[in-house]
Amino acid sequence: MPGVLLVGNGAREHAIAEAIMRSGHDPKLFSYMKTNNPGIASLSAKSLVGPYEDLPAVMAFAKANGCEFAFIGPEDPLNLGVVDALLAAGIPAVGPKRKLSQLETSKSFTRDLVRKYNIPGNPRYATFTSLEGIAEFLDELPGVVVKPDGLTGGKGVKVQGDHFQTAAEAFDYCKEVLQEHPVVVIEEKLDGEEFSLQCISDGMTVVATPPVQDHKRRFVDDKGPNTGGMGSYSDADHCLPFMRPEDVAAGLAITQKVAEAIYRETGDYYKGIMYGGFIITRDGVRLVEYNARFGDPEAMNILPLLKTDFVEICRAVVNGTLDRLPVEFDKKATVCKYIVPKAYGLPKDHPDAKSTSAKIDVSGTGAARLYYASVDRKADGLYMTTSRAIGVVGIAESLDEAERIAESAISAVKGPVDHRPDIGTRALIQRRIDHMKKIRG
Repeated sequence: MPGVLLVGNGAREHAIAEAIMRSGHDPKLFSYMKTNNPGIASLSAKSLVGPYEDLPAVMAFAKANGCEFAFIGPEDPLNLGVVDALLAAGIPAVGPKRKLSQLETSKSFTRDLVRKYNIPGNPRYATFTSLEGIAEFLDELPGVVVKPDGLTGGKGVKVQGDHFQTAAEAFDYCKEVLQEHPVVVIEEKLDGEEFSLQCISDGMTVVATPPVQDHKRRFVDDKGPNTGGMGSYSDADHCLPFMRPEDVAAGLAITQKVAEAIYRETGDYYKGIMYGGFIITRDGVRLVEYNARFGDPEAMNILPLLKTDFVEICRAVVNGTLDRLPVEFDKKATVCKYIVPKAYGLPKDHPDAKSTSAKIDVSGTGAARLYYASVDRKADGLYMTTSRAIGVVGIAESLDEAERIAESAISAVKGPVDHRPDIGTRALIQRRIDHMKKIRG
């Protein structure tokens, strides 16, 4: 009966907790959370609430409960060095060491690594520590993407045409970034369709999970500000409707080469999740960025489909034996839609951007799976906070049916909630297909 430590408290971690507890090895789950997640707490033998910065508390909790290994859910504890601390206490982890988590925490580290080892996928880019040379580089590119070099919760990246229009506005945003971050990364803007390819790595073997498409924009038809993610979908054939199987293969090949490059660069094997954000362009698959953990919402699309025992996958990652374990997923479609407070993502001066700590009732949600994010269970029921509240996932033989299950569940929720009804719909997906046809010519 293995003891497993889970660090994290979002809907992604709720899905991870569920996958751990489905194991045939009868694990005991011990969860360390920044804030209490009632879904994770209900699956745990014991849970502790505390800051991720308190590494001694995480170590003591893991040791006191005899944890065999840890699974690190979000990026913040990785960046703080929780894996290094646990290893020092004799507890291995599914999650990279701090210097390897730079794959996510430093955009420049990843771009430079891909360039140094001649791995395909990089767009044209340059990094700057001051304003010198920025204006000239902006003039060289027809369109740009500006990225702070550090963690921004998925909300710091700004794209020309979406968030700003001119090179002068791009320059102003670069100036703003450099006031808070040591480095700004400027990349050419690529035209295409994005997909998420979440891979599992033991440092030598890299295994892809089914590709997913995430929707960052707050409102219908991809309008409004970027959020942590309003929802996502995956298809039954483990390829998205606008993709070709060779696009998935290209993303996996890049990730395998990056895992090798990390070992050559650092001398350490990358053990954990390598989640590549890719874009299919006229010239093939390009790398948008890497994350050093599962996506939120994308974890909720793939983990419920996992047929292989998740504890065995974690052990294979820790032991470097992933090449000996066939990792399989159900051939089903999934649609995840996030329930959010109505004020979520609105500017502070918007008339609807009021406090959103409202009570909700999710008792009639039917066949959908619910993964709790920012909710608080009080004596009289479930309350939202100010962030994304619950990931609602429909799983079925087809995308149409999976979308219907998710939408039906959300319509049964009582309370002042909002969501994006268009995610996973035929109309939105057809736009992606048409866009890709145009790009491929």
